[in-house]
Amino acid sequence: MTAALYLQDAHTIREAMRYARYAEQSGFDAVWQADSRLVREACVPMAAFAATTDRVKIGSGVVDCWTRNPARLASTFSTLDDLAPGRIILGIGAWWDPLAAKVGIERAKPLRVMREVVESVRALLACDGPVTYHGEHVHLDGVELDYVHQERRPKEVPIYIGATGMKMMELAGKLADGVVLNYMVEPSYNLRAMDALAAGASAAGRDLDDIDRPQLVVCSVDEDRQAALDGARLLLTQYLGQQPHIMAASGVSDELLNDIHQVLTWPATHEQIVAASKLVPDDVVQRCTASGTPEEAKAKVQEYVDNGCTTPILYPLGPDVELMIETFAS
Repeated sequence: MTAALYLQDAHTIREAMRYARYAEQSGFDAVWQADSRLVREACVPMAAFAATTDRVKIGSGVVDCWTRNPARLASTFSTLDDLAPGRIILGIGAWWDPLAAKVGIERAKPLRVMREVVESVRALLACDGPVTYHGEHVHLDGVELDYVHQERRPKEVPIYIGATGMKMMELAGKLADGVVLNYMVEPSYNLRAMDALAAGASAAGRDLDDIDRPQLVVCSVDEDRQAALDGARLLLTQYLGQQPHIMAASGVSDELLNDIHQVLTWPATHEQIVAASKLVPDDVVQRCTASGTPEEAKAKVQEYVDNGCTTPILYPLGPDVELMIETFAS
């Protein structure tokens, strides 16, 4: 299989740059960076990865559709394409509460907003003259990427929608170049996702195979199986306790989710996450992540691929990132 590397905020940017180079040398296809909660903004490390690699794609996995004006979003990713032409992917998602609400964002009509942002950003990146767009959320009046000193050219920046719910999945099938499937779900979740993507694609006169389907997968690898499971347990606990869209898709029982909620608040302290993680058994970690020995991790990732993922985007959480990269090296 072709693999990609996912980086969030578990490592310093300097460390992440080294991992990105090692992943490229090991045959990985892409490196993805998230806007991680309010810890790390995606575009700065994306630029660092683009500047220190030569071949791999560099994707945002994902930035949100609310906090960046579409014109600024287009100019940002146009700039990244200037740095690494043809290697940049714009992955964009609908964010989540309670974080969005806590910073003053009312996530009303996320499907409409996502459509308007994707359509307007795509038109701007085409560099085909001024763009006028009057939607409920997006308002552009004769706007363009007005290059004066640089070559004016269409930007080869595909747009992927980060989707978890089936309505957003269907929209991705209708509209996007690809979908970024979420992590911390069971492989069986993918079957519903493929049905929704196919329905959206069909409505737009497309086929499921026209849509790239990379998937985030938490991957903790260690020859010591317990160390690998413990490496993924904290993050899984935090997301099950704080992100409703992941809770709903995870396949984890309501009883366990309720128990976690009794311990976690938002934002959570490290001590709260550690305490809640003691409630999460090993079998849940293995159901929702690719964690364990190298052979166990490869077998779990293959399940996601067998159920429709085109490229696993591996988020290394174990104690040995190089081992994870080597495990999936082509």
